[in-house]
Amino acid sequence: MTFVVGLTGGIGSGKSEVSARFAAHGADVIDTDEIARALTASGGAAMARVREAFGDRYVLADGSLDRHAMRALAFEDPLARARLEAILHPAIRDATDRALAASTADYAVLVVPLLFETGGYAGRADRTLAVDCDPALQVERAARRPGLDAAQVRRIMDAQWPRWRRLQVADDVVWNGAGLAELEAQCRGLDSRYRAAARAVR
Repeated sequence: MTFVVGLTGGIGSGKSEVSARFAAHGADVIDTDEIARALTASGGAAMARVREAFGDRYVLADGSLDRHAMRALAFEDPLARARLEAILHPAIRDATDRALAASTADYAVLVVPLLFETGGYAGRADRTLAVDCDPALQVERAARRPGLDAAQVRRIMDAQWPRWRRLQVADDVVWNGAGLAELEAQCRGLDSRYRAAARAVR
């Protein structure tokens, strides 16, 4: 069984940047956001149920999910968010389990933005890693994304665990606020530790 590192962090913290560095060191990266995008793309396996549950208003002309409209609905309506999660989360976990079972790397990095909040992946990670940076930097980075402004980013941050709680629970922390060279040095050190831990449990 592959040694699994659960990677998480608030919006704009740099999870993709960190996971890409682990991939460059040879780890398998399984990103639940990418799985969710595939499920809700045109022809995606979840779209029939999404359309049935929410109607055409939340489906773009190409048959994919209107992510901006759905994000707004999910924040305004907790019941709608729960309906969407009931459709997507089991499918994401199934795809995750298949990817982990197929992994042949020394270790796999499982990227789950709400790793601690949902609890659905607690039994899948041997170790957890939080990506951290200054909250103002999170807002600045995330607000560059299409369809998001600073106010929306802060709302998303407010819906996630507070920074202190995430740092308290994580086994390891990467600081992503001091430049790419420093980030690479941290990831390289963690890569060595994770390889050693994976060898120890084989």
